[in-house]
Amino acid sequence: MSTKLLGSIAEGDGSPAAFVRIFGWINLMIMAAYILNGILTFWFGFPGVLSLFGIGKPGGSTTLALIQTAIYIGAIALAIYVVSATPDRTLRRDAAIISDANRFLVRCAFWVVFLIGLSDATVSFARVEGFLPGLVGDEWAIALGKSQIRGMYIHVPVMLLGILIGAVTRSLGFIWLALLVVIAELAIVFSRFVFSYEQAFMGDLVRFWYAALFLFASAYTLLEDGHVRVDVFYANFRRETRGRVNTIGSVMLGMTFCWTILLVGMWGHSSIIISPILVFETTQTGFGMYVKYFMAGFLGIFAVTMMIQFVSYFFESWADKRGEPGHREHDAVEP
Repeated sequence: MSTKLLGSIAEGDGSPAAFVRIFGWINLMIMAAYILNGILTFWFGFPGVLSLFGIGKPGGSTTLALIQTAIYIGAIALAIYVVSATPDRTLRRDAAIISDANRFLVRCAFWVVFLIGLSDATVSFARVEGFLPGLVGDEWAIALGKSQIRGMYIHVPVMLLGILIGAVTRSLGFIWLALLVVIAELAIVFSRFVFSYEQAFMGDLVRFWYAALFLFASAYTLLEDGHVRVDVFYANFRRETRGRVNTIGSVMLGMTFCWTILLVGMWGHSSIIISPILVFETTQTGFGMYVKYFMAGFLGIFAVTMMIQFVSYFFESWADKRGEPGHREHDAVEP
C-alpha cells in the first residue's frame, strides 16, 4: 500500500478518504464474490464456504470449499488494491465510475428482458394456436412445452444476445420499457374488444415487462435522487448536513436492505431467488409465458443494482459531508 494512501488513512478526513473508499469497494467486491460462490454452489456442485465448519453440504470437497473461501479473501484484497492503486482518485470520481458500470448492467438487463419477452411470447402464441409442429416439428413442439427445454434452448441464447447488444450499444435503456408496457397493454385491449381474442401469455408479457421496469428503474431513480422523500427537516439542511444524513442512510438502510435481499434470497437451494431459477419455475396457466423464474431473478438484479448505486451514493454523500466541490444538482436532470 502506498505511503500516500497510508497517510490519508491516518488522517481520516483528508483526500482521498481511503477508509471510505475501501469500505465501499469491499461491499461491491464481497457482493460479487457472494454471487460467484452462489453460482458455483448451486449450479456446479461446490460445497460452500460453511462446509468447512460442518454446515451445509455434507461430505463436500475441502479443496473446493477452500477455493470458495479464497474468492472472498481475493475480493477483499482486490478492493484494497483498487484503492491503493488510485490514491489520488476522488470520491466523486469513484461514484461516477460505479454509476457508469451500473448503467451498463441495467442496459444489458433491458435488452435481455425485451428480447426474452418477445421470443417467449412468440413461442407461447405459436404453441397456443398450434403452429409449433409445422414450424419446428412434433418433437420440438412437445419439448418447448417444458420449461427446462425452453429455458436452455430459447432463453439462455437470447439472454446472451441481449447482454452482447447491451455491451455494444447505448441507444436504448430501461426507460423504453414504459412504452413497451403501454403497447403490450394496448394490444390486449384491441384484441379483446375488437377481435374477442385474449390468451394468458398476453397478460404475462405485461407483468414481465412491468416488473422489470419497476425494479430496474430503482437504481436510475436513486442516481437522479428522484425517490420520494417524507421531508420534514431535510430540505432546510445545509449540504454538509444532507451529506451526513445520506451517508448514514446509505449504509444503515440502503446497503443493509440490499444485503438482506441477497442473503435471504440466495442462501440455499430453497431460497426465494435460487429455487425458482434452479427448476425454471413457471405459472400454472399452462399456455402462458415461461418466465416466472426470470421474475424471481429480477429481485436479485434489483438488489445488485441498488447495492452498486448505494455505494456510489455513499461516496457522493461523503464528499458532500466534507464540502468537496463537484456536487451534482438534480432539479433539471434530463431522463
